Amino acid sequence: MNLEAWNTGGIMDQRPLAAPSAPDLVSPYRSFSRDEWAHLRADAPLTLSVDDLTKLQSINDPISLDEIVAIYLPLSRLLSLYVAATQGLFKATQRFLMAEAEVKVPYVIGVAGSVAVGKSTTARVLKALLSRWPNTPKVELVTTDGFLLPNAELERRGLMQRKGFPESYDSAAILRFLSDVKAGKRAVSAPVYSHLVYDVVPGEQVTVERPDILILEGLNVLQASRLPKDGTVTPIVSDFFDFSVYLDADENDLHRWYVNRFMTLRQTAFRDPRSFFRKYAEIGEDEALSIAEKLWTGINLPNLRENIVPTRQRASLILTKGASHRIQQVALRRL
Repeated sequence: MNLEAWNTGGIMDQRPLAAPSAPDLVSPYRSFSRDEWAHLRADAPLTLSVDDLTKLQSINDPISLDEIVAIYLPLSRLLSLYVAATQGLFKATQRFLMAEAEVKVPYVIGVAGSVAVGKSTTARVLKALLSRWPNTPKVELVTTDGFLLPNAELERRGLMQRKGFPESYDSAAILRFLSDVKAGKRAVSAPVYSHLVYDVVPGEQVTVERPDILILEGLNVLQASRLPKDGTVTPIVSDFFDFSVYLDADENDLHRWYVNRFMTLRQTAFRDPRSFFRKYAEIGEDEALSIAEKLWTGINLPNLRENIVPTRQRASLILTKGASHRIQQVALRRL
C-alpha cells in the first residue's frame, strides 16, 4: 500500500489551520477549544456508526458520534497530513543518501495517560478511523500491558503493589519490539496480557506484520529515562514515535472514573470464575468501595503523580477531558 496515495479522497484538504483562541507565544503548544478544533475537520468523512462505537468503547468510558466528529475526525485529518509529510521526508533522505529504496517504515503513534482516562477507547477509535482512510492502510494496535513482567516475577521482585509503574515492565522487550517494527521486519511478535487473569498469558503472542501505522497504547509510553553517567546510549520508547497523544483529565475525575469502573466490574467481569478479582464480586458493596479507594490512593494515584503526569508535556497532542468524558480542549505541539 502506497502511503503517498493517502492525499486523495478529500481527507487531505490543504486549508490552513484555524488560529487558537488564546495564543501563548511561550507555550510549545497551540491550544484549541472544542469548537475551534471541530472546525478543522474540513471534509473528512465520518466512517464509523453507532454500532461501531459500541464495540470500540471501554467500560465506563462513554463516547458518542458527536465526539468522533468534533475531536477524532480532525485528528484523523491531521494525521493524514503528517503521514504524507513523513513519507516525503523519508524519500528525500533516501535521495540525499543516494540509497536504494528500503522496506516500508511504519508510522508509529503513542497513546498515553492515566488508568481510567480512556486510552483504550481512544486507541481503538484511532485504529478504526485510520484504517478507513481512502487507501485502507494496514493499522495495528498493541498495548504495553503485554510487556508487564509476569506476576511470578513481580512477586519475586516485590513489585506486585507497583504493577503499572515503569519498573514493572520489561523495558528491553518493548524497545526490541519497536526497533524491529521500525526496521521493517516482516513479522514481529509481542506478548499478550489478560485483564481477566491479571497476568501475561504464557506462550500467547500477537504478531505485527509490516503495518503502515502502529499504535502503541500504555501508561508510561512517554516516560523519559535518566541520563547515564557513563555516556552509554539509552534509547526510550518515545524515540520510536512519529506522533503521540496524551489523554488528560482532572485528578478528581480520574479518581471517580476509576472507582466507578471498579464497582461496575464487580457486576460483570469480576464474576467470571477465572477472574483474578473474583473475590471482589463476593464481598459487600461498602467493603468493595473501600478496596477501590485504597487501590487508587495506594497504587494508581502515586503512579499518576510520579510517572504519568510528568510525561504529558512530551506529547505531540494533549486531549483534555471534562467531567463527563467529553474532550473540552486540544493542545497541539508547535512544529
